[in-house]
Amino acid sequence: MSSASSLLSEDQFLCSICLDVFTYPVTIPCGHNFCKTCITEHWNIDLQCQCPVCKDVFDRRPELRVNTFISEMAAQFRQSAVRKTSSFSEQQCTNTGEVLCDVCTETKLKAVKSCLVCLTSYCETHLEPHQRIPGLKRHKLIDPVENLEDRMCKKHDRPLELFCKTDQICVCQFCTELDHKKHRIVPLIEEYKYKKAKLGKTEAGIQQMIQERRLKIQQIKQSVKLSKEDADRETAASVQVFTALIQSVERNLAQLIDMIEEKQKTTEKHAEGFIKEMEEEISEMMKRSAEVEHLSRTEDHLQFLQSFPSLNPPPPTKDWTEVRVQSLYEGTVRRAVAQLEETFSKEIKKVCADVELKRVQQFAVDVTLDPETAHAALILSDYGKQVTCGYLWMKLPDNPQRISTCPCVLGKQSFSSGRFYYEVQVKGKPKWDLGVVRESINRKDPITANPKTGFWAIGLRNENEYKAFTGPAVSLSLKSKPQKVGVFVDYEEGLVSFYDVDVAALIYSFTDCNFTEKLYPFFGPCNNDDGKNSAPLIISPVSHTD
Repeated sequence: MSSASSLLSEDQFLCSICLDVFTYPVTIPCGHNFCKTCITEHWNIDLQCQCPVCKDVFDRRPELRVNTFISEMAAQFRQSAVRKTSSFSEQQCTNTGEVLCDVCTETKLKAVKSCLVCLTSYCETHLEPHQRIPGLKRHKLIDPVENLEDRMCKKHDRPLELFCKTDQICVCQFCTELDHKKHRIVPLIEEYKYKKAKLGKTEAGIQQMIQERRLKIQQIKQSVKLSKEDADRETAASVQVFTALIQSVERNLAQLIDMIEEKQKTTEKHAEGFIKEMEEEISEMMKRSAEVEHLSRTEDHLQFLQSFPSLNPPPPTKDWTEVRVQSLYEGTVRRAVAQLEETFSKEIKKVCADVELKRVQQFAVDVTLDPETAHAALILSDYGKQVTCGYLWMKLPDNPQRISTCPCVLGKQSFSSGRFYYEVQVKGKPKWDLGVVRESINRKDPITANPKTGFWAIGLRNENEYKAFTGPAVSLSLKSKPQKVGVFVDYEEGLVSFYDVDVAALIYSFTDCNFTEKLYPFFGPCNNDDGKNSAPLIISPVSHTD
């Protein structure tokens, strides 16, 4: 076949309509051959069924069947021409990297398109029939590519224009009638669109995973940054605490040494007094001893007896038997250590409370009151920083956000992550409630405030009854009456803490909270009580403790 095809000219394999090598060649009754698509399009335009070459007219449109012999010869010729053109093109394009026209015979021009039906690359001039002739217009044109012979079936020398989904390979028309008969066959363009869409989903999935990992990297970096900030704060706090403890130890040691020295001085003073007194007694007794000795040496009986009555009486003396100078230091160190422990405990609590308050104050936020949520009896300041309960209820629209059952109001700001802190002045109020609530609280019906109903709050009743609304409420024993209360929330940690700002003391903490919604600051000034509770709740700017 190869030797025979080399004796045939290109004209013998050209369709007289499209002037290109036959594609699916058919033979009509007069014996002339055309591309199946070309003659069909020709007869669709011309109402008479006649041969474009010899003009023979047929009474009815002939049934067209592919002439397999001519088809195979045309395929052989096309493949041979492609090989020759490819060999020549490779020499021409070695340095330029361009695809050249397969039709140009002398100087090869740069191809502008490649035809997947003709398996030929065309320059601007030779592409013109594909832009003019209806049959050729339906050919698939792509940007110029090399190795078009790879688009031919190696077994049948036919274009690979179909796809076998059963075997997942590209096939030609003959393959579908033989080796892939009864297989699921679709056009290449259909499988291309399917696979491209699938690839697009894969690429989208990969990009999503990339973005997820980039986001995770940012989260980890942010966590490391926050951890570093926390570590720095904890280090500074540790230095502050231990410095205070060391100073306390030094103060207590100095006091202990002063006390021991004072006791020693007292002991020495008492001893000196005893010694002086006994020395004076010894002096008197030595004088009497001399008189006694002098009298005892008298041998004259008369003189001895006459002098004896005049002997001075013995001086008064003190019984020194029970007099002792004792050590007063037994148990001194033990008592000092016990006192130091007590001082330490107080100092540690105070310093730790100061440090803790300073830490949470770093997360201060600007909170304002939301008039859309305020109970009708409440009066809010123009800037949304103060609230008090009035004597009368105002006529306000009963919107879904407004709380109707008790005199309270929420903050405008909501929080669904991170940590936040704010301070509220409660000075002069015998009753008040403070805390945070979740967004979905019941705002229209009476409810009991506790974490199950969405409230994390504390309050004051009857001037000195402090309570944490835990359900049931827990009474709080406070050493001082808070004038300003700090509220701190750690959303991820599930923590809500309340502080007495003035003395830097923790009032109460809700722990292990499960937050799943937005949280809003909650302010309850309570009823006016005929003016007894008319002082406002005031959102105060946070002034960091020294």
